[in-house]
Amino acid sequence: MPFSHPEPNDPMETSLDKRTLAGASATASVVKAPRTVYSILGAISFSHLMNDMIQSLILAIYPMLKSNFALSFAQIGLITLTYQITASLLQPLIGIYTDKHPKPYSLPVGMGFTLAGLLLMSVAPDFGVLLVAAALVGCGSSVFHPESSRVARMASGGRHGLAQSLFQVGGNAGTSLGPLLAALIVIPHGQRSIAWFSVAALVGIVVLAQVSRWYSQHPATKKARTGVARPALARGKIALAMSVLVMLVFSKYFYLASINSYFTFYLIDRFHLPVQAAQIHLFVFLAAVAAGTVIGGPIGDRIGRKYVIWVSILGAAPFTLLLPYANLFWTGVVTVVIGIVIASAFSAILVYAQELIPGKVGMVAGLFFGFAFGLGGVGAAVLGQLADATSIAYVYKVCSFLPLLGILTVFLPDIEGRRAKA
Repeated sequence: MPFSHPEPNDPMETSLDKRTLAGASATASVVKAPRTVYSILGAISFSHLMNDMIQSLILAIYPMLKSNFALSFAQIGLITLTYQITASLLQPLIGIYTDKHPKPYSLPVGMGFTLAGLLLMSVAPDFGVLLVAAALVGCGSSVFHPESSRVARMASGGRHGLAQSLFQVGGNAGTSLGPLLAALIVIPHGQRSIAWFSVAALVGIVVLAQVSRWYSQHPATKKARTGVARPALARGKIALAMSVLVMLVFSKYFYLASINSYFTFYLIDRFHLPVQAAQIHLFVFLAAVAAGTVIGGPIGDRIGRKYVIWVSILGAAPFTLLLPYANLFWTGVVTVVIGIVIASAFSAILVYAQELIPGKVGMVAGLFFGFAFGLGGVGAAVLGQLADATSIAYVYKVCSFLPLLGILTVFLPDIEGRRAKA
């Protein structure tokens, strides 16, 4: 017959079938294990550095603004509240929208808002214009964080904790550079010198335009409208877990608000340091935060994110309780430890939440980044009022108890163990 079929028990055919199946299996394993795109992670981390350096620059020049505009501590807190509330309100909404409708080129647009806010702050004639400038910087962050967090996950190659850590360490490094650059450039040269940092925003726009091109061509961009995996837990358990995560983020960022906004004032008031020396201490603390961020993600990938959350929140408590009673030397040492320990939490919390609610990367990133910004703003405003009513030293005694909320981690379900058994 012209088209005879081979016998099913033919040894040669069986061997060929096995080799074909083995090859197909190998090909499938390659497809299922995408590589980590370090060039994109590096670019998005660098852009995060530019974005957050500009934000921390605003925090670091508070002593100068307080003197130039005769501001109270409450008004200082209101500046922080304005740009962080702007970011916190918009970020979850942007995340929800871009989960269904990805907008790759929104990244450089967001950095453009930050650039506009920076230039306006350099020429602001009064407190009202300062608030408008702060709001523009907040709008830039509201666009940048949810979308760049999505890009980090896309480029992770399955190493989600590592990717989030690399992304966030750029932001932490930028945050740590702000006080140093303020001490070296802005404080000696005055408010107008803030405009020099527009170069950093322009560089960020160029880099993000290249990231956006890669993002627009990624397969996940085209699949955003398709169905997503169902959560592994019941809705009630997910709600409880998210509530716990929110409380943990509250404890972390309310405490960090006390450091970011008022640590320089604390050092000046208690140890009579000059402004530039106090800002260098703030730089050292924020550098420790950057180091802790790098450590937290990969460890979470290896041993589980719940363990990292336990140690990073509750583990900081002994040191925060000690800080208000330490001398200048031990203040420096203790703040470095606090920075390293407490910073390792956020990458683990964010990835844990994204795995708790699969397919909602932008929404979760927007929610937690937005909530973190909002807490920073509310914390700065509340603590400013408390400092005006009492003292900066009393603020640190009150805030020292916040990391004890880390005990709530006991209520988080072991979702990583569930996946391993599935």
